[in-house]
Amino acid sequence: MDDEAISQIVAVTGCNPDIARQYAQLADGDPNQAVQLFFENGGADLSTGTSAPPPPPPPSFRPAAAGNSSDPINVDDDDSAPSRPHQSSNFEDDEAMARRLQEEAYGDQEQGVRAPIARHAETLAGPGADMMDDFEDAMQARMQAFRQRHQPQAQRGIFNQRETSAIWTDEGEPQPDLAEATGGASEQSARSNMLARLFQPPWDLMFTGSWEEARDEGKEGKKWLLINIQDGSIFDCQALNRDLWKNDGVVDTIKENFIFLQYSKDDPRASDYNSFYFQNHDNPDQYPHVAIVDPRTGEQVKLWSRKIPTSSDFLMQLHEFLDRYSLDNNARNPVAKRKSEVKKEKSVHEMTEEEMLERALQASLASEAVEKPSTKEDPDDLTRSIGDMRNQGEAMDIDQNGNVAKEPTPFSLISSDQPHVQPEAGEGITRVQIKHAGGRIIRRFAQNDPVQRIYEFLKAEPIEGKDGAEFELISMNKNLLESRHETIEAAGLKNGTVMVEFVDSAE
Repeated sequence: MDDEAISQIVAVTGCNPDIARQYAQLADGDPNQAVQLFFENGGADLSTGTSAPPPPPPPSFRPAAAGNSSDPINVDDDDSAPSRPHQSSNFEDDEAMARRLQEEAYGDQEQGVRAPIARHAETLAGPGADMMDDFEDAMQARMQAFRQRHQPQAQRGIFNQRETSAIWTDEGEPQPDLAEATGGASEQSARSNMLARLFQPPWDLMFTGSWEEARDEGKEGKKWLLINIQDGSIFDCQALNRDLWKNDGVVDTIKENFIFLQYSKDDPRASDYNSFYFQNHDNPDQYPHVAIVDPRTGEQVKLWSRKIPTSSDFLMQLHEFLDRYSLDNNARNPVAKRKSEVKKEKSVHEMTEEEMLERALQASLASEAVEKPSTKEDPDDLTRSIGDMRNQGEAMDIDQNGNVAKEPTPFSLISSDQPHVQPEAGEGITRVQIKHAGGRIIRRFAQNDPVQRIYEFLKAEPIEGKDGAEFELISMNKNLLESRHETIEAAGLKNGTVMVEFVDSAE
């Protein structure tokens, strides 16, 4: 069994590794499914057939017999609960588990009898009736009843919190009723309450209107639309609420430059977005899904799909995006310089015999798997041409003697013999991402260092092939040379990104 999956289950549920391994085996090694099974079964110890009691909280006494399906385990007891003897055979374990699952599926029925099938009434249309209208109405009613019986909506819980009337107030400050948002799941135990707060959606960031209302708001306030479509059954989506949308740097950047929308994939407010940008929203392999949309044109300009970077890398990518794109009317945003690199599969008529055999082999190996559609490429990546980026940073013609005939400039007065030593990570230390045509450099600086230290670092340790070349540092469409005496924190470069642009000597 994968130790990483076991560690992830223990980190989320707080159970011990033995119980985590049981649920991982039950879920065929899928940690997301194992976490759901853990909470659905109340943290049951599958080896003994015992389970934690459902809400309300369990009584203080415990039955003396071990292995009884009514013997509760309090999730707050941690490892202090006394050990119980094992069942006499695996048959008894399976029977106890089967009884518990039956009770959960059909409710507490007397004598173990399944609930009767619901009665259905149908109407035959007479000769004078409008046959087509009656038929369509009857079919819609039957289909709706079928969906309600066989596909009930997920109940509120720790991983399916819903907005409540107490969340949004006239003062504009979020005051969520956690118990109501989770349907009472947060009140089961202290650990449940902690998990509910940890995975709580970012109510204070979320725009509560529709997609069209968000576009209107973005046009008026000149803010980009940052949208996150969630599938509540996928743990990686829930992890965004825990790791990304609670990061202070990400929150501050979003509040200043974006209108943030988070919709469940089945939310009616997300239907417009899903229709135009996310047609594969029913496929769980396409999550997590985060994108940036231009509110004026409706163009999707950046996309994160399947794999979301860490909070620090995501923050740097947001700042880099804001450096390259602007909502000003006179700004020229990057345009696609190349086509998508997604390869189209050959038809059978175009294949060689070897290619046909290889496809048949792959199909046989994945006969039980659903074919995964290709991931849509990030539109921002299509605006980056490797050849253009290399031509952008051609080396300047420098006098062989190193003499400069021009008058001293603020850039030339910056020392080039002050090498920078990275401080150890800790309080008061931040990372700065330095992007250039050939790649990027991530460097640690003290937050109270002047911006000039970045210039001195790049002068003392020049980018390969750029010895002595004059350059500019750009952040948020602003030349940092004017702010070189400000601290890195005051200049807004804390966990930020700066772009290196070399000055053409011919100008």
